[in-house]
Amino acid sequence: MTTGLYAFDEQHRGAVVKLIAGVDEAGRGPLAGPVVAAAVVLNPAHEIDGVDDSKKLTAAYRHRLFYEILYNALSIGIGIVEAPEIDRINILNATKSAKTEAVSDLNIRPDMLLIDALTLPAVACSQAAIIKGDTKSASIAAASIIAKHLRDSIMASVHEQYPQYNFIAHKGYGTKEHMERLEAYGPCAAHRKTFSPVSVLRLRFQ
Repeated sequence: MTTGLYAFDEQHRGAVVKLIAGVDEAGRGPLAGPVVAAAVVLNPAHEIDGVDDSKKLTAAYRHRLFYEILYNALSIGIGIVEAPEIDRINILNATKSAKTEAVSDLNIRPDMLLIDALTLPAVACSQAAIIKGDTKSASIAAASIIAKHLRDSIMASVHEQYPQYNFIAHKGYGTKEHMERLEAYGPCAAHRKTFSPVSVLRLRFQ
């Protein structure tokens, strides 16, 4: 019997809806780096133990689940919007853009989208915005794991470019350490210039 987060998805299946894609993003709140979205079509015949909201999982557990999802999902799509584009169109529109790109990147067409919090007007597909969807839907939770793991990997690369900010530790979020390093060095190209306090510090270091 299907239980837990998989049972939520199963409630949406029927004569018309066979394939469901869960859609979620990572990186709306940070002061630096991209927002990364994932769309995941899980195989309803193969439940993956431990799939849950990525924020509840350790990095090591997310790493393991990332590859389990990668190997067992029917399709995975990715969308990435970098910091300059976030500054240009704002984070809400950037999030929608990344999610839309992720759905477009799928190699099979889902019958329905379950999306964390948002709907995507640019996508011609049945869809439902699920508040806190990554805690309710296995498909959305899987997307959150893919997006979070991928974004953390990207921020590890950003750390190599700008080690003075120690992005490997805080992933661009506004931690005390990040604030101290921003005060010391000013913003770099990876920072979101329209986000406070980056916008203020940017003027000071010009």
